[in-house]
Order: sequence, then C-alpha cells, then structure tokens
Amino acid sequence: MNNFQFHNPTRIIFGKGTSDSIGEWTAKYGKTVLLVYGGGSIKSSGLYDRALTQLEAAGVKVHELAGIEPNPRLTTVKRGIELCRAQGVDFILAIGGGSVIDAAKAIAAGVPYKGDVWDFFTNQARIQEALPLGTVLTLAATGSEMNGNTVVSNWEEKLKRGAGSPLLNPVFSILDPVLTYSVPRNQTVYGSVDIMSHVFEQYFSLTPDTPLQERLCESILQTVIENVELALDNPEHYEARANLMWCGTMALNGGLISVGVRNDWASHGIEHEISAIYDIPHGGGLAVVFPNWMKYVHKERIDRFVQYAERVWGIKTEGKSQEEAALAGIQATREFFTRIGAEARLADFGIGSDQLERMAEEAVRYGPIGSFKVLAKDDVKAILELSL
Repeated sequence: MNNFQFHNPTRIIFGKGTSDSIGEWTAKYGKTVLLVYGGGSIKSSGLYDRALTQLEAAGVKVHELAGIEPNPRLTTVKRGIELCRAQGVDFILAIGGGSVIDAAKAIAAGVPYKGDVWDFFTNQARIQEALPLGTVLTLAATGSEMNGNTVVSNWEEKLKRGAGSPLLNPVFSILDPVLTYSVPRNQTVYGSVDIMSHVFEQYFSLTPDTPLQERLCESILQTVIENVELALDNPEHYEARANLMWCGTMALNGGLISVGVRNDWASHGIEHEISAIYDIPHGGGLAVVFPNWMKYVHKERIDRFVQYAERVWGIKTEGKSQEEAALAGIQATREFFTRIGAEARLADFGIGSDQLERMAEEAVRYGPIGSFKVLAKDDVKAILELSL
C-alpha cells in the first residue's frame, strides 16, 4: 500500500425527505445564489417549485442558469460565470446529476479567475480559489456530489477535459433517493455503468497488498449488481434507489476506496474522446469501452482479473486456467451491461471508424494514459477498434 492523505469536507445529508431542507442548508452559506439545473425534469417533478419556495422562505435571492447539457458545454459554463459576476452571486446551488454539478463546479472555479476558465482544463492554470457550492442530487452516477472533479466539453473544438481541486468539493450535498424515482430508464442504466466504471478504475491496479481497498471496491460492485435491476423493474423501490445512490457517492469521493492505491483512468480518458465528438451518454460509452479495455490489458495482472471473476461474479475457477477465469469475468461484465440495456458496440450509437485516429491522438495529447497498462496512441486505437 502506498502512503496517502485523505480528507473530504463535504457534508452529506442523506435520506427520504432530506430535500425539504434545501433552503435551510443553502441559507447557511449564501444569500445571493445561482441555481443551476438541466432540462425540465426538476420542474415536471415539482422539485423546482419546492426548492424555490424553500429558498424564498430562507431569505435567499435566486438567479437561474437552466439548460445544462448532458455533456456540459464550455459556452454554458462561461454564461454562468458572467451571470455570477453581474449579479454578485456568493453561492452556487446545483440541482441535478453529475453534468449539472460539474457545470456548477466549473462556474465556481471560473468566477474569481481573471483568465479563461478553459485554462483549468488544459493544464494552463491551477484552481486557486472558487465560490462555494452545494448540490441536490437527482441521479446516482458520477459521485460529483462528494468530490472535487469536473468535466466540461469544448464543443467548438470537439474536446472533453477534466479539472479538479479540493476547493470544488461541495460544502453540502442533499441525497434524497426519492428524487431518483422519476429518472428515465436509460439514465438509471448509464448511471449504474458509470458507478461500476469508477470502481474499476481504482480496483484494477498494480499496487500490492491492498486487501481492504479491494474488498470495498468489490462490495460496491456487488451492491450495484444486486440493486440496479430492482430499480429498473420498480422505479420507486426505495431501498434499491438508496443503495444505488450511496454506491455512486462511495465510488468516487476523493479516494476513500483507493487511498494508497495507484488508479488507472485510461478508459474514462478514451470515452471522453468519443463523447467529445459524438455527444453520446458517458455511461453508454463506458459500457462499450470498459470490457474491451479489460480484454486488452488483463494479462498485465491476471490474478486481479481472476479475483474479480471469483469475488464479484461468483465464477467457479477450479479447473479453469487463469486465462479462462479472467475472460469469464470479463464476459460476465459484458453480459450484465447488455442485460440491463447498455450498448455493446460503438456501432450501436452509429459510430464508425472515421474518427479513430483523431480520438487516439487526443487521448494521449499530454502523454501516455493509464497505469495498469500504460497506453500509447496505438494501444488506444486498438481498444477503439475492439469497440467498433
């Protein structure tokens, strides 16, 4: 196990009815608030009206930035920055899923910065200060409610990049599983794939002697597997929704499941290049890429893939070679993603081979990616070819 430090300042307010405390918690931190949200779902569900009523009762002045895209756009982030500056906003409240929260974080970083907020996403500048923000989560997926990461798409340049800082950790996040009852089926599927993919990035590691971290990862994966189909069959299954929501938060909250472990993140980097060009759902892209990444890299540490097959999927490995056992676990992953309704090939999104060269080049723009197996351009292109 490697040396590490762990600190997470985000307060989680979890459970049924906690969304009735939006005004109370927001008023503790800000008086002039930018409310950031996506499409019309928070209005059709009644959450928008409830939130505004609470904020008004708490004496909070609200300005709004609506229409955050599923892959949040840099142009939208810049509109939010200008709105905050013009209105003297002192706190940002994001109501939505990971894309909404990521946009809010980018806005929070951009308001006090004198340059172009895109600098943070191209390694031209580091985040030194940010507006505080809080979140009300409506989708179990990214873990953005309890970490300092943000991903933004520069649609004009067809680039999708991430940035991060502890300054972007929400000061509070309200997690009311009831708010996820109305999530469309495909978003529940993609969110669950995203949760599992976050765990994979931390679980498949070359770092030795990390039994606790490995078992924590395995327990999150098993819990998602056990609950996602319950939620798909009965969208108002409270316990399934609650378990998925907490899995999403635990899967990526600043390192709890991977402290002392070197992470990989190559598959996310590859998927970002796909959705930067084609604007596909992030979880859908990961459902395609991850099993193919697994096939490409599994021999680097085959014992970890055997362990994965045994502990996560319950595959009996007696009488199987390590190769057979490892591939059985990878196939179980692919079959599960397909069973819950995720795409298996880039062709399922209408994506062909014409942009493979560009995607492979952009994935390694700042150098090789990954750590389980370090990937150069040709490796990335090979994984993309497997994904066609």
